[in-house]
Amino acid sequence: MSLLIPLYVHPAEDPAAWHRLVACAARTYAVVLNPANGPGDAADPAFAAAARALRAAGTRLLGYVDTDYGARDPARITDDARRYQEWYATDGCFLDQVTARPEGVAACRRLVRSLRGLGASTVVLNPGVHPAPGYARLADLTVTFEGHWSTYVSAFSRPSWTVRQPPDRFCHLVYGVPAPLVPLAVRTARERGRGGVRPGDGGTAQPLVRADARAGRGGPVRRLAPALAAALTLMAVLAACSGGPDRTPPGGRWQPRPGPAWQWQLDGRVDPSVDVPVYDIDGFENSAADVARLHRDGRKVICYVNVGAWEDFRPDRHAFPRSVLGRPNGWRGERWLDIRRLAVLRPLMERRFDMCRDKGFDAVEPDLMEGYANDTGFPLTADDQLRYNRLIADIAHERGLAVGLKNDLAQIPQLLADFDFAVNEECAQYDECALLEPFVAAGKAVFHVEYARSPARFCPQARALRLSSMLKKPDLGAWRRPC
Repeated sequence: MSLLIPLYVHPAEDPAAWHRLVACAARTYAVVLNPANGPGDAADPAFAAAARALRAAGTRLLGYVDTDYGARDPARITDDARRYQEWYATDGCFLDQVTARPEGVAACRRLVRSLRGLGASTVVLNPGVHPAPGYARLADLTVTFEGHWSTYVSAFSRPSWTVRQPPDRFCHLVYGVPAPLVPLAVRTARERGRGGVRPGDGGTAQPLVRADARAGRGGPVRRLAPALAAALTLMAVLAACSGGPDRTPPGGRWQPRPGPAWQWQLDGRVDPSVDVPVYDIDGFENSAADVARLHRDGRKVICYVNVGAWEDFRPDRHAFPRSVLGRPNGWRGERWLDIRRLAVLRPLMERRFDMCRDKGFDAVEPDLMEGYANDTGFPLTADDQLRYNRLIADIAHERGLAVGLKNDLAQIPQLLADFDFAVNEECAQYDECALLEPFVAAGKAVFHVEYARSPARFCPQARALRLSSMLKKPDLGAWRRPC
């Protein structure tokens, strides 16, 4: 049993939903793409990137195509399928609003044959009701119910011809299920051959996608109801995909889960006695022996490195050409870097990250990753920052290091997939903590500090959001007051 998921939300609007789908690839029958009530007039780069990630995880991809109950020109339908293949490398089609009448079987058969001829290995039909028996033999999967939970439990009926069919040929799209009734909904669906559930907004069970999703930049999806089609216990799926509190895949990099306590000390000799599982310390000021000592105590260790500004007190300061040095950034001895100069900065940052790897660090905290929002002396744009931040993430990952997104809240939707955790300063002070929710929703830790607010003012929200929060003094010495 597996999940069929029509995910109609744009990747930039809810990247966490797409990330969870990658984590659940092994339990997924297929994901349905719908950029603009169909493929749209041009490829959407965000959908293309999401499709690549899902394909890399082994997920089958289907393109959403409306048939308008047989009224739509078959040539337009096959043209939509061709565009999905060319732009998103889909494996097949999810044909929506398929007529269920017996007289439509022949035309549907011709359409499915045309799609197979284009290379569609999987075709799903969605009449939303039990169609005439002939339809079940045409496609790989047929949706025989689409509607609200109240209708599903009170008015569902199954014609006798379905009992002679393999149950894995059918799917039910059921939405509006209250969270406490999810187990009952799944049991009911199993008894009826197949099923899908969408929990309500209450309780702890949450859907993988939002029911109010919008179809990309093109506006609202005409039919929002089928937000989630499941043929597996949703509670079990979410548990299986969520992982534990902290994980390091065999041979892979550390991937911190939400919630661990941490210590952030960038000033003075590191105090190793703080009883927390994560330390964030200066990469230059601490030795391999310091990192090893923390490892012996069972800690993960993050390497602080400034990637957005030149510092006149670092041993590699003379390696930076003057042409990349901008205005002072407000910290003594520091000047902004021209992050557009990737060819110049990449080898410098590679050597810094080599240092972190060689000292045995588990991860990197790259600082000053939002220069484009400051007066740097260079005409930096948001796109410049995205390119540089992704370069920094790539450098870390190439060395087996996890990497955190430092601040840069405005670009979280675009960068969530590139970073393993987040580090934030003063989101409560500026009423911005909710912007970090995509990291937590994606199962990634958010390490957070406040400098001015008392814990009584920010800790309740931090705990609710599952942030790893504490109060620190601005000098970032050993003192801390955790939530």
